[in-house]
Amino acid sequence: MTEARPGGAASTSLWERDAEVAAITEAVDALRDDASPREPGSLLVFSGEAGIGKTALLAEARRIAEQRGCTVWSARGGETVTSVPFNVVRQLLQPALVSLMPAEAREYLGDWYDIAGPALGITSPGERQADPQGVCDGLVVAVSRLAEREWPLVLLVDDAHWADQETLHWLAAFCERLGDLRVLVVVAHRPGEADGESGRHLETITAAAGRPVGTLSVLTPEATAGLTRATVGVHADAPFCREVWAVTGGNPYETVELLAKVQDSQLAPVEESADELRALNRSARGNGLVARLESLGIEATRFAWAAAILGSGITVELVARLATLRPQDARRCAELLGAARILTEADPSSRQTDDGELEFVHPLIASAVYRSIPDGLRTAMHGIAAQVVTDSGLGAAAASRHLLEVHPDDDEELVEQMRQAAREHLAVGAPEAARRCLERALVEPPLPEVHPHVLYELGCATLLTSPATTIDYLQTALAMPGLEGDERVDAVHRLSQALLHNDQVDEAVRTIDAEAARLPEGPARMRLRAVHHMWEGIHAAEEESPARSRELAELARTCTGKDNSERALLILRGFDAMTHGENAEEVVELCDRALVNGRLAPGLGWTDSEWGIELLLMLGNAYAYTDRLDRAESLFTEGLRAYESAGWSGGHLALAHAYVGLGHRRRGRLVEAEASLRASLRLAERVGRGLPLHWSATCGLIDTLLARGYTEEAWSVAEQYGFAPPYPSTITLPDNHSVRGRLLLAAGRTEEGINELEAAEKASAGRGHNTVVAPWAGDLARALAADDPRRAAELVALTRRQAELFGTDTAIGEALRLAGDLETGQRAVTLYARAVTYLEASPCAYEHAVARVEYGIAARSAEDLERGLTLARSCGADGLAERAEAALAH
Repeated sequence: MTEARPGGAASTSLWERDAEVAAITEAVDALRDDASPREPGSLLVFSGEAGIGKTALLAEARRIAEQRGCTVWSARGGETVTSVPFNVVRQLLQPALVSLMPAEAREYLGDWYDIAGPALGITSPGERQADPQGVCDGLVVAVSRLAEREWPLVLLVDDAHWADQETLHWLAAFCERLGDLRVLVVVAHRPGEADGESGRHLETITAAAGRPVGTLSVLTPEATAGLTRATVGVHADAPFCREVWAVTGGNPYETVELLAKVQDSQLAPVEESADELRALNRSARGNGLVARLESLGIEATRFAWAAAILGSGITVELVARLATLRPQDARRCAELLGAARILTEADPSSRQTDDGELEFVHPLIASAVYRSIPDGLRTAMHGIAAQVVTDSGLGAAAASRHLLEVHPDDDEELVEQMRQAAREHLAVGAPEAARRCLERALVEPPLPEVHPHVLYELGCATLLTSPATTIDYLQTALAMPGLEGDERVDAVHRLSQALLHNDQVDEAVRTIDAEAARLPEGPARMRLRAVHHMWEGIHAAEEESPARSRELAELARTCTGKDNSERALLILRGFDAMTHGENAEEVVELCDRALVNGRLAPGLGWTDSEWGIELLLMLGNAYAYTDRLDRAESLFTEGLRAYESAGWSGGHLALAHAYVGLGHRRRGRLVEAEASLRASLRLAERVGRGLPLHWSATCGLIDTLLARGYTEEAWSVAEQYGFAPPYPSTITLPDNHSVRGRLLLAAGRTEEGINELEAAEKASAGRGHNTVVAPWAGDLARALAADDPRRAAELVALTRRQAELFGTDTAIGEALRLAGDLETGQRAVTLYARAVTYLEASPCAYEHAVARVEYGIAARSAEDLERGLTLARSCGADGLAERAEAALAH
């Protein structure tokens, strides 16, 4: 662009922004295109240094969108309010939220109302700590549903580098969903300003745009000349215009501000006046802005300082209280600052505001004013602001951002305020904000008797998001005097959970044992002994397995299920017996004794924190592999619903989906199993790789894909998600070694497959094993049959003995089918026939289908092949169906 002026109502800061404005116009028109109702949403990201014109560009986006009949919601991050969780997303949604009655909001948000509502400030939080991922997902759903109501909708987010972390988490997730939504999102930010988790979220947002970021450049000398003449008059001569460009460096904001000063001072825009431009420019920013502010008087300066301290929600009333000004004086100061282009009334079209709410004309002014406050005074004003906010009834969480800036001073009240703020943050799903508050409380510091409790609360705050951090805090808390009784036992249990999820199983067990040794006999010690056996029960490397099983059996023998510690021991004993292939009826009897009228006892629910998810997964797995699939599926489905209802979208929900998938897999519903396991893996990816839940989802999915006959896809999943040794220290069901061995054999890598299955055999040496949970022996026998028939026969005999001991129809039927695979002629037919009889009585339809097809082939029975084909198709076992069809064709 040369000296042509932007047309229409466009801002004077839009010179040389033709390409950006065209991109916005094109995106808005595409959004409005009724001829393409399924057109996906889109995202535009603009980046540039301070004052480069991002705010003006978003203002133009608003004008274009509103001119074309779109609904526009906007919000802006702030340098001093980055610690306020959900601040920007609340700004963004205020126009929609205030237009809805509570009943309407609940209707639109449905089940997500109680999950996302507290984060949005439209309903009170519950008593339980909210899952941050669940809250994020709830916000995605909330905005998606509101977008359908408000279509065509445009969302504008300015200064995203200063948005709070919780908003950026939501925005990243929302932008990745734009393919399903007809929404235009426009984001502007400064490069390199956000770091850590916020920086990663911004990178995700940028990547979701699918197009290059629009990087705004400074104005050329020609554009600066055009802007100068459009502002101060066409008679501005060339030397004057060149000096305007030289002084401002082509920065649009500085150019506009300087030209406003030229007009205010009535400076003639000619070469003779050019020398005065530098002095005028200094008065528009930095120290010059401060001097200009101070020239308005001490009261106006105090008003501006107070407004900068508040940062958001700036009302004349609140500022007057913070600046200790009379109401009439505060109103006069607001008018002075408005005339000086420092403060302005908030645009009611961009967001709903209280009467008299103000905002700074530009973020650069807000930053300059805030930094101009003397350090000591700024700290003191934050302390006063905390009291003003508290007295206004806004709560401890709202006051906490000011208390974060106050110097430590052994203030007991501040410690309690920060602990209360942390509880409020946790209740709305903002654990990072809670962590900041509690860490600030530690700096105060707390009284010695309070100190370990703050550390314990810190450990609880980070448990869902950072096991390693939790470990540090809880270990420190437990090393100090102060935690006693049930609270101490809770802390030890949580520490052991964090160690487990950090793949430190040995340390988790040692921690439990050390604490149990301190306690006398009683419920607390019994609980820790149960936790000890729980962690050892899911430890993949059980060197003392037989001795541990005997000890656990002795403990469980006297348990009647009178309390949850005894119920836990019964479940643990049942799970242990199941994994070692002991009698299935005894396993079921133990598990049934752990229930109350066939249901989970109070305190043992899926969202109860005292025992955790691991115990219930053990219970469900014990039922699943003893052919009591109805009970297993009921448990896993209950868990899934509980987590969805509570808004837990992290690791807990990932595991719930994985084990619902396991239930489908055991039933032979392979298509449904694949869907559940893929959902689990998507969630597990968000939590992080290398954790036990990620292995569970990956292993289960590969096992299901192999059953469906999709070897190449199973291999691709294994490659993509790193399904290879070394395996985690916790066991995975089904067994990692067995599934990878089967995958290698299916892929034609026989030697590697045999090695993997022999590793599984070595891992189970010295103890029995469940041939359904860890079917390595059967696959190894088939792989060795040609080259080492004697060894294969030994493995078949071992499998049949273990299956008879376990005693389920599935285990015995699978063992008979294996024996048939290694026989020929009538002997094979007889064994397959017996396998069909057992598997027809089992709940595992896929295994029945395989046996039926193999029997049909061996017996040359078209009828059985037809039945096997029907079963294979109903299971979604496409590879098996093709095999049956080929046999029928011959």
